[in-house]
Amino acid sequence: MPRTLLVCAFLLSAIIPVHAIEVGISAQALERTLKTQLFNGPEGRYYLRGDSRSACYVYADSPRVSFDQDRVVVRVHTRARLGTGIRGACMGVSITREVDVSILPDAQGETIGFRDARIDHLSNSRELNFLLVPFLSRELPQQMKVNAADLMRQLLSRSAETTGYAFSLTALKIHSMLVQGSLLVLDVDARMSVN
Repeated sequence: MPRTLLVCAFLLSAIIPVHAIEVGISAQALERTLKTQLFNGPEGRYYLRGDSRSACYVYADSPRVSFDQDRVVVRVHTRARLGTGIRGACMGVSITREVDVSILPDAQGETIGFRDARIDHLSNSRELNFLLVPFLSRELPQQMKVNAADLMRQLLSRSAETTGYAFSLTALKIHSMLVQGSLLVLDVDARMSVN
């Protein structure tokens, strides 16, 4: 009987809106998001110019995410062969650099987003920087955006198989996101139901 009451109390509490839930996201989770959404080309590369068959190219790969004070820092390895392609070879210079961009987390309804991109470390090549600046300041932060509600719904979609209860997320609103130590902490309101 006490177990039945506990289960009923749990099921009833799951229907009531829950406020001020904190969700912690690690740097590794953001890194996986970047690799899935942006660095998903051959060998985990994102080509800014050319492709894997081009003699001359510019690509970024190996994204690493960390936190520094209130910012999310993304370091990527870049490799470029700049010049002119002649008979399958690139006549020009090769450049390899690590570049850093930092961004502020930005809550947008159900979406984990980022704004205020600041390029902290760039190459010393004006030609390479011409391609890297738009990539680092616009493309990379845009591709890190994730709809948190959709991810949670995907996770909960198999709850009936694993727990015997069908959990579903009916509403989610992200109020704030802050870097706290080794986590990006989201403060959210959520409403769930159980069948």
